[in-house]
Amino acid sequence: MNKTVFLEDLGVKDYKETWDYQELLFQQILDLKIRNRREETALETPNHLIFVEHPHVYTLGKSGDIQNLLVNEDELSAKGAKFYKINRGGDITYHGPGQIVGYPILDLDNFFTDIHKYLRLLEEMVILTLAEYGLKAERSKGETGVWLDVGTPFARKICAMGVRASRWVTMHGFALNVNADLGYFDLMIPCGIKDKAVTSLNVELGKATVDMDEVKEKLLKHFAELFQAQIKQKTEV
Repeated sequence: MNKTVFLEDLGVKDYKETWDYQELLFQQILDLKIRNRREETALETPNHLIFVEHPHVYTLGKSGDIQNLLVNEDELSAKGAKFYKINRGGDITYHGPGQIVGYPILDLDNFFTDIHKYLRLLEEMVILTLAEYGLKAERSKGETGVWLDVGTPFARKICAMGVRASRWVTMHGFALNVNADLGYFDLMIPCGIKDKAVTSLNVELGKATVDMDEVKEKLLKHFAELFQAQIKQKTEV
């Protein structure tokens, strides 16, 4: 089992371009798995982790309701935002500047074949990272992602998640609000969940900004520990 994960930080990149790149890596792994099965070979399948920051964009998952987007196309355009329907699970999600988006494209045959465990470990990675900033983050029963003050009237979401998997290969992932402009969340019902607030790490810490690279380092440390993975910087795109 290959537990090496190639890391790429794409900086700021258009959502659709990044989605296409994810699909390419995803398909390459699937093709290799199919070849291994067909030809009875045992070629190693690679694993990838992409960090990226997107310009303002709203994405709607397969089971999502377009009514959860509260503005029309013209209003989105005026806000400098785009909209895409995509092939992950979950409802509507916002991505934008000040948000760390992570896309693990893993062959879970290299780790464990359990999607629920995979999601719980991604959540745990974020929970452990936020704990380093003195925040008690938690899961919320029946809801994906990572939350603060669960079970109180002040419950608020700080990290959204949505994944797709085929033949145990994953794509899409998580979006952690670090220095996000929370006003953009007012244009939708986040993940289709009414009456729940959204927050960002800088708001919780009372800071104008939080060092994004520092947060990424902490996420990577916990990802490597939880998945027992070896992280390697990818040098070629």
